[in-house]
Amino acid sequence: MVDFLAENNLCGQAILRIVSRGNAIIAELLRLSDFIPPVFRLKDKSDQQKYGDIICDFSYFKGPEYYEGKLEAKPDLQDLDEEFRENNIEILSRFYLAFESVHKYIVDLNSAARSSGDSNLDDICKLLRSTGYSSQPGAKRPANYPESYFQRVPISTPFISMVIGRLRSDDIYNQVSAYPLPEHRSTALANQAAMLYVCLYFSPSILHTQQAKMREIVDKYFPDNWVISIYMGITVNLVEAWEPYKAAKTALNYTLDSANIKEQATRYAASMDTLRPHVQQLLKEGFLREEIILDNIPKLLNCLRDCNVAIRWLMLHAAESAYDPNNKRLRQMKDQVLNDSKYNPKILFQILLDTAQFEFTLKEMFKQMLSEKQIKWESYKKEGSERMTELAEVFSGVKPLTRVEKNENLQAWFREISKQIESLNYEDSTAAGRKTVQLIQALVEVQEFHQLESNLQVCQFLADTRKFLHQMIRTINIKEEVLITMQIVGDLSYAWQIIDSFTLIMQESIRVNPSMVTKLRATFLKLASALDLPLLRINQANSADLLSVSQFYSGELVAYVRKVLQIIPESMFTSLAKIIKLQIHDIMEVPTRLDKDKLKDYSQLGARYEVAKLTHDISIFTEGILMMKTTLVGIIKVDPKQLLEDGIRKELVKRVAYALHKGLIFNPKAKMSELMPKLKDMAATMDGFYRSFEYIQDYVSIYGLKIWQEEVSRIINYNVEQECNSFLRAKIQDWQSVHQSTHIPIPKFPSVDESATFIGRLCREILRITDPKVTCYIDQMNTWYDLKSHQEVTNNRLFSEIQNTLGTFGLNGLDRLLCFMIVKELQNFLTMIQRTILRDKAVVDVFKAMLCVVNPVQGIVANASKVYASAVAKTQKIWGAYQESIMKVVGQMQILRQQIANELNYSCKFDSKHLAAALENLNKLVQSQYIRAYSHYQDPSLPYPKEDNTLLYDITAHLEAAGIHNPLNKIYITTKRLPYFPIINFLFIIAQLPKLQYSKNQGKFFFFCSPNVVDRMTCRKATDPVDWPPLVLGLLTLLKQFHSRYTHQFMALIGQFIRSIMEQCTSQKIPDMPSDVVGALMFLEDYVKYTKLSRKVAEAHVPSFIFDEFRTIL
Repeated sequence: MVDFLAENNLCGQAILRIVSRGNAIIAELLRLSDFIPPVFRLKDKSDQQKYGDIICDFSYFKGPEYYEGKLEAKPDLQDLDEEFRENNIEILSRFYLAFESVHKYIVDLNSAARSSGDSNLDDICKLLRSTGYSSQPGAKRPANYPESYFQRVPISTPFISMVIGRLRSDDIYNQVSAYPLPEHRSTALANQAAMLYVCLYFSPSILHTQQAKMREIVDKYFPDNWVISIYMGITVNLVEAWEPYKAAKTALNYTLDSANIKEQATRYAASMDTLRPHVQQLLKEGFLREEIILDNIPKLLNCLRDCNVAIRWLMLHAAESAYDPNNKRLRQMKDQVLNDSKYNPKILFQILLDTAQFEFTLKEMFKQMLSEKQIKWESYKKEGSERMTELAEVFSGVKPLTRVEKNENLQAWFREISKQIESLNYEDSTAAGRKTVQLIQALVEVQEFHQLESNLQVCQFLADTRKFLHQMIRTINIKEEVLITMQIVGDLSYAWQIIDSFTLIMQESIRVNPSMVTKLRATFLKLASALDLPLLRINQANSADLLSVSQFYSGELVAYVRKVLQIIPESMFTSLAKIIKLQIHDIMEVPTRLDKDKLKDYSQLGARYEVAKLTHDISIFTEGILMMKTTLVGIIKVDPKQLLEDGIRKELVKRVAYALHKGLIFNPKAKMSELMPKLKDMAATMDGFYRSFEYIQDYVSIYGLKIWQEEVSRIINYNVEQECNSFLRAKIQDWQSVHQSTHIPIPKFPSVDESATFIGRLCREILRITDPKVTCYIDQMNTWYDLKSHQEVTNNRLFSEIQNTLGTFGLNGLDRLLCFMIVKELQNFLTMIQRTILRDKAVVDVFKAMLCVVNPVQGIVANASKVYASAVAKTQKIWGAYQESIMKVVGQMQILRQQIANELNYSCKFDSKHLAAALENLNKLVQSQYIRAYSHYQDPSLPYPKEDNTLLYDITAHLEAAGIHNPLNKIYITTKRLPYFPIINFLFIIAQLPKLQYSKNQGKFFFFCSPNVVDRMTCRKATDPVDWPPLVLGLLTLLKQFHSRYTHQFMALIGQFIRSIMEQCTSQKIPDMPSDVVGALMFLEDYVKYTKLSRKVAEAHVPSFIFDEFRTIL
C-alpha cells in the first residue's frame, strides 16, 4: 500500500485524489442536509398556499413545459419565483455544486485521470431523478433499488469485477495482524466488508445468481454478524438489504440461523460478564504502572480487543435503528438477540466508559514511555556499565571493599562486560536485545562459578546490573506498533450515529454523579478517533478539503458533547427555579431593625436550609463539568469553562425565548385588552430569571449580568429580524443571521397568528388598541381614550412597562419593526396612487382642472367654496383608502415611535447620563461637520467624508437606541417624481376638514383630564372617526419622503385655500371664521410645531392678521 501511494506512482496518486474527493463530497452532503430551507418541505399551510405552485418535486422532470407555462401565465407567480430564487440561490447553488461533484467523481473514476470529466445540467438531472425510495417507516423498497440508480452513470464492468475480486480475496488494509484471534476475523475485516457490500450493487448478478461467490463472501465477512456500519455510523441490516437477491439471501441462511444467533449472543454476553470486572480491576488507582504495562503488553492488548469486539457486536446488533419495526422477522431476530445476550444498555454503556478510560490511560502512558524510550534506555545502559566498571575496580584491589581479594581475571572480565554494555546500539534494537540477554546470562553464570554469593555487596551489584539490563530489554520492546494496534482496535466510527441512543443514559448518570464527566471525556476522545476514517485519504492527498472536512466532523462531535453535557445547565436551572420560588414566596426579608422575640420568626431555618442545599447542588454540577480538562476534539479545542458558560447561555435562551413566546400571546376579541396585565406578568418572569442569574454568578464563576444582557438582546434582535423578514424581499436566513448561533441556538416557535414572533404580536396588539378608528389620541397628555366610552385605553406608561419587561433592546426592536411597517405601508400607498388614482381618468381630469383654477397659487380662487367643494365631491371615492394609510397606519405608527423615543431618551438620561450627554454632543458635532462638508460641492478642495466612512451608520444606531432622534424627520423610502402629488394631498386634507371641529377645553370631555388643558380638533361624528394627530403626522411623514418643493407647493395651496375662503367670507360679510379655515390654520400650526420650523414658513402663505384672528379664537 505504501509503494502504491508513493508520490512517483501516478496511478496511486490519481486514485488517492479520487478517494479524497469522495470523502469530501460525503462530508459536504452531510453538512448540507442540515441546511435544507424549511420552506422546501411545505409543512406549514401558509407555505403551501404561497409557494405550492413554484416548488415542485421530481414530477417536474416528467413535464417541465407544464410547470414553466404555469409560471409564465401569471406575473404574480413570476415575481414570487424571482423573489424565492433571490432568497435561496446561494444555498441552492451549493446543493447543485455538491450534486455536480458526485457526477464528476463518477466520471473521473471511470477515466481514472487527473482532469475532471465534463458534467452538464442534463447529466446531473438524470443522476438525481427520483428513485422511488422513501426513508419513511413502513415504506416499500422500489424494485431494483439501488442497483438501477447506480447504473445511471455506468462504471467499467472489468474495473468493478477487479475491485470485487480483490475485496473478496485479500486483506487489503492488513487489519488481520491487529486481530490475530480467528473469532475476531469479521471485526478485523469490517471496513473491507462494508466496501464490498456497496460494490456488490454495481454487479447485481453476483447478488442474484452467483451462489458460490456469495457463500464465500458471507463465510469470510459475515459468519457471525448481519448488521454492518458502511460509513461513519450509517448502519445496514443485511437481512433486509439482501432480501430481494436470491444468492445473497441463501448465503446468509446459516448466519441467520436461530442457533447461530443464540451462539453469538450468548458468547458476547459471557464475555461481557468476564471483561467488566477485569477492566474495572485494571482501572483501580495505581494498578497500571510502567512495569506492569511493559511485562503484560500482549495481555492488555487482548483485553482491549475483547472489549471492543464485544461492544461493537452488541451496539450494532441491539440498535433500534437496525431493525424495521414493521418487519416481523426482524422484530423476532432483535428480540432473540436482546434476550440471549441479556442486553442491558446501562451495562453496555458502563463497559464502554470503562474501556474508553482504560484505552485512554494505556495510550497516554504508552505515549509517555515511547517519548522517553531512548533517554531511559541510555540511562539504564550507563548505570549497568558503571556498576561493571566499579566491580572491576573492586577486584583490582585498588578500591577497598570488605573482604574482597584481588582477582585480575574477574577484573578484566568485568571491564569487558562494561565495554560490551557500552557497545550496545539503540538503533539496532534486535541485535542489542539478543546481546543483552547473553549479558544477563553471563552475569548469572559468573556469580555461580566464581563463588561470589558469599559477598552480598558484589551480589547486589550484579543483581542491579541484571535489573538494568532487564529494563533495557523491556524498554527496547516499547514500539509504536502497539499504539497503532490500539488505534485500530479502538475504532468507534461504527457508533457515530448509534451513540446518540445512549445520550439519556449518559445524562442521567451525570445528573446522579457529576464527576462522571471525567470518564465521559475518554469516551468522547474515543469517538473522536472515528475522524481518521474520512480524513486519512484527504490528508494523504494533501487536499485543500482537509480543513473544511475536519471542521465539519469535529463540529458534529463537539455539538454532541454539548448535547450530552447540557443536562448540567438544565439541572442547575431546575434548582435555580426552586431557589427563586423560596426567596420570593417563602423567605421573608429581614428588616434593618428587629426585635429579639421575633428573631425566631425570621430565621426560617427549614427554607434557608433548602436554599443552601439547592445552592450546594448547583456548585457540585459546576464542579463536575470543570473537572473535565481542556480537550482537543478533532481540531476543535473544548474548554470546560467555556462549555459550561455556553450551556448556561443555551438553557437561558431556551427558557427566556419560551417564556416570551407563551407570555405574549393576545386575544384580539377580549373586551379589555390583555396587554398591560400580560406585560406585568412577563416583567415578573423576566425579573425572576434576572435574579436567578444574579444569585448564581458567584457560585459558578460566571459574569451573570454580561450573559443576561448579551443573550436577552440576542433573543430580541433575532425575533425582530425574523419579524422584519416578512417585509423584506431578500430575507435573512438563519444561517446568515448574526444573532443566531449553532452552539447556542435561539428556538423558533410556530406562528399563532399573522405575526411570526412575540415582538410582532406585541406590536400588532399595541396598534390594535390604539387604532384611530376606535380611539382618540390626546397629544398633550400622551394618552389614548376610547371614542365611545371616553375611558382611558392606554398612555405612555405602556412604554415604561415594555422597558421593564424587555429592556432597551425590546423597545428599540419594537421601534425598528414599526419602521419596517411604515416603509411597507408607504410603498403600498405609492403603489395605490400609481395604479389606482393616477389611472382613473375622471379623477386625473379633476386634478388638471383644479391646477388650472388655483394657478397662480399666490392669487385668490374665485367662488372658492363652490370650486373646492366640487373638486372634493368628484374625488370622494379615493379618500377612504387614502385616509386608512395616512392616518390609521403611518400617523399612528409615528406617534408610537415618538413615545418609544421619549421613553428611551428618558431611561438613557436617568440610567446613563454620561452616555446620553456624550451622544448628544457627538451628534451635534457630526451634524456641524457634515454641514461644512456640503461646502465641498462649491469648493472641491474642502474635505469631504470618504465613501467607506461608516461613522454616520454607526452613530445612528447608538442615537436611536438612546432615543436621540426625531422619527418625523426620517426618510423611509426613496421616491420618484409623482404628478399632481401636492394637489392630491391638498384635496385630501380639505376633504377631511368638514368631518372635524375645533373643541375648546376638550379636557372636560374626558374623565381623567383637567379643564383648560386640551384644545384640539375632534371628529364631528363617532361613526366617521378622524383622529387629528395621526392625520397630521401621517401627512407630514408622507410629504417628507418627497422633494421639499412638494411640501412648499402643498402649503401654498393650503394658504391659498385659507385666503380664498376668508376673502369670500369678507365679501359676503360673514363675521365668524369658517370651521374649515380654522382646521386649515390648525393644520399649519401643528405642522410647524411637529417639524420644529419657524412660524414664518406658515406666514409666507397666510397673512399674519389671519393668524392673529385665529389666535383670538384659541
